[in-house]
Amino acid sequence: MNYKKISKQALGFFPTPIVELSNLSKVLGGPKIWMKRDDNTGLALGGNKTRKLEYILGDALACGADTIITAGAAQSNHCRQTAAAAASLQLECHLVLGGEKPDIVNGNLMLDMLFGCHIHWAGVNRKGDDIPQIMEQLKQSGKKPYVVPYGGSNELGALAFVEALKELEIQFQAIDEPVTHIVFASSSGGTQAGLMLGKKMLGASYQIVGINIDKGEIANVSFDQHILSLANSTAKFMGVKHAFSKQDLILNSDYVGEGYGVFGDLEHEAISLTAQTEGILLDPVYTGRAMGGLFDMIRSGKINKKDSVLFWHTGGVPALFAYPNIVTASKC
Repeated sequence: MNYKKISKQALGFFPTPIVELSNLSKVLGGPKIWMKRDDNTGLALGGNKTRKLEYILGDALACGADTIITAGAAQSNHCRQTAAAAASLQLECHLVLGGEKPDIVNGNLMLDMLFGCHIHWAGVNRKGDDIPQIMEQLKQSGKKPYVVPYGGSNELGALAFVEALKELEIQFQAIDEPVTHIVFASSSGGTQAGLMLGKKMLGASYQIVGINIDKGEIANVSFDQHILSLANSTAKFMGVKHAFSKQDLILNSDYVGEGYGVFGDLEHEAISLTAQTEGILLDPVYTGRAMGGLFDMIRSGKINKKDSVLFWHTGGVPALFAYPNIVTASKC
């Protein structure tokens, strides 16, 4: 199919900038480090899900939907951006959030409520297990609901990151900078699947390195198999003749710690050091863990001083305000 004719709804500010993190690189004694600032996409304080939602909600509008449903954790960045996008398009929004309603509302959850969405608390089912029941209830009430997949990670969401890599490639050409690694937080699979396919289409040589931030499975499938399956289905969707295998996938699961959203020393150092050297904020769940993984790979020699790394900042900063234990004695 001609994927360039797919319905797309403008929601963010692109291209997002890339910046060099020279102070951080100096402190780490490591390689040159660049950052792709998808925390600056503009929608509801930014984040990489904006890219995915442009295609997914474009499809929702083309299908005549008047209601959007998606799922995530209580501090989900994806849900926050989905709620904001739905508000901007005047679509009713339902969020199915894991856990129970907290006594204190802050971070992304506060913004979800500000955008006027309907929140359904789902206990342990933070990945959308309860969506079919809510979907049926909405249909019976006369609504035309559309399900945005967990993390926005389907073929449309992955397509957004094929296009994102093309955007980045133009920026690389402008600065004439050879990059050896692209490192990012990998959670629902769409970002990594899209970047893998984009790399194949561009014939690029850099490594696409996903830092796994969650111990769980997706739809009862191991995360690595989920990414490969999505990369292959997206290739088919876009008419690209390539079959991805395990040899194409770099998913580092060394830093999942105690699991999803469990804040530890790794995330604390990454957030604090990046803030104090570059004035850039990371989040405690995704980019903090991924940057901590990058620190370790540099210190252990897996990434050496001669390399040049691009860290893809996928956003999530509002979640900082739900983790007050991040703040300790400042060096400033």
